[in-house]
Formats: sequence, C-alpha cells, structure tokens
Amino acid sequence: MPSKPSRSLNGLKILVVDDSKTIRRTAETLLTKEGCQVFTAIDGFDALSKIADHQPDLIFVDIMMPRLDGYETCSLIKHNKMFKDTPVIMLSSKDGLFDRARGRIVGSEQYLTKPFTKDELLGAISNQIN
Repeated sequence: MPSKPSRSLNGLKILVVDDSKTIRRTAETLLTKEGCQVFTAIDGFDALSKIADHQPDLIFVDIMMPRLDGYETCSLIKHNKMFKDTPVIMLSSKDGLFDRARGRIVGSEQYLTKPFTKDELLGAISNQIN
C-alpha cells in the first residue's frame, strides 16, 4: 500500500542530527519530498546552534556521535525552556531495551532503529505532530 503524502507535513521544520552523511541525505530526501523544510547537523554541537537558528518543529538525533552523543544532545534540548516541548526522536542502529529506556530518561519521545523505511520515518513524525 503506497503511503500518501500527508498535508500536515507541509512546511514542517525538521532537524536531522547524524554523523552519517548517508542517513542525513536519505532523511533529507524523503522529508523534502513530503514538503518538509529539512536542516541537518553532523553532531550535537552543530545541532544546538542549528536548533537556535531554525527552531525546528521536530528533531531526529542519532545516539552514537562524536563529541556530544545523542543522549547528551537530547538532554540539553529538553533542559532548554524554549525547546523542551520540541519532540525528539532518537535514531540508533542498536535496538536494545536499555537504549530505548535511556532515550526516554533524557526526554526523547520516540526511538527509531536504523536503517529506517520511509513509512517508519513518516509514521514517527505523524505520531508526534498529530
């Protein structure tokens, strides 16, 4: 069953934080086709400045990144008054209970295992914005 583009995604500002160029590019391509405005960051520090600049509606954060990992990045976002209500979806190639639990503890709304499909990516966004 082909997924129909959701009108609610049109104009949505999404930040994708991942040290993998492939993941960033894949997510950006899929989301841009759905009408989203996509920003990318290569690590947590890069993400924090882009969040302040673009004020995204939703943020995808990879867990395993150099300098500032996804847990630390999510925690910093959730402790900021301006961005604490911005949904954060953790991305990881690991699908462990511990990783999911730790993501919840730092405030992430959802957890997506890589590699993700278009439907999983769009479904995760729909869960957070509807």
